[in-house]
Amino acid sequence: RRFGSLGLGLNAPDTLIELAIGQRVFSDIEAPTYVNRSKQLILKHTNIDSDVSIKVHREIPRHFGLGSGTQMALAVGAGLNQLFNLDLKPADIAAMTGRGLRSGIGIGTFGSGGIVLDGGRGGGANIPPIIVQHPFPEAWRVLLVFDRRHVGVHGDEELNAFATLQDADLQDTQKINHQILMRALPAIQEADLHTFGESIALLQAYTGDYFSPVQGGRYASDQVSQVLSYLIDCGVSCVGQSSWGPTGFAIFESDEIAQQYLGKLKTTFQSASQEESLSWLVCEASNVGASVNVGSKPLIIA
Repeated sequence: RRFGSLGLGLNAPDTLIELAIGQRVFSDIEAPTYVNRSKQLILKHTNIDSDVSIKVHREIPRHFGLGSGTQMALAVGAGLNQLFNLDLKPADIAAMTGRGLRSGIGIGTFGSGGIVLDGGRGGGANIPPIIVQHPFPEAWRVLLVFDRRHVGVHGDEELNAFATLQDADLQDTQKINHQILMRALPAIQEADLHTFGESIALLQAYTGDYFSPVQGGRYASDQVSQVLSYLIDCGVSCVGQSSWGPTGFAIFESDEIAQQYLGKLKTTFQSASQEESLSWLVCEASNVGASVNVGSKPLIIA
């Protein structure tokens, strides 16, 4: 099997869209092209010949390694599913819109939230199966580190990257699998952040070095790399990069501790160039999937 992913649903940043049957229902600017593309693909696959308007209230920053494209496509599909009573599951929507080609994390978190492990791609064209899904400790907080000046690998560049990278070493992969299955995931159930962080650190080192020929180093952003190195020097055990980046993350046992470190980062990284590029967000894990709210007129998906 190829790939295999471990990921987490977050409560922020998030996606919030509004759908209604009809053309130009919303007087605002039309939805972005990539949003309408997902809509058209789903309508074509389901043989629906109706106009649907979409208004984007909030969206996850694109190409920051946070799965924004998958969440938007699934949100659009969930809305159409409700409007036309299509009985579609997230995996169905993903297949229609070309999502989940390598990772099933965004599909799993959209459906039920929590921490998710998928089993990678087999020989067929199926979306990677979710083999573990478990609630994340409620008290833990995730600090996201953004580099606004950097865009992660995506699109054709991402396809070319996977085409040129050599297969990973089997023994190294087996060692990482052991870390995830026998240390990281049990640590989640036991709320043991130190052990979880040690395993994530090994996973990050392995994947970062594997993808370094494409992203220019263990981390995609030099600025984010400096922040993560600082946190490691401060004794923070669980840090890393989300997907292709450039977004970095650190996980803390409580909101109080996360806020303390956020204050340290704002004080330490305050040069003119750092303030222009770096930004921060403390968020929580989301242990529930997306919600669909049906009103008297529009439909809202969060």
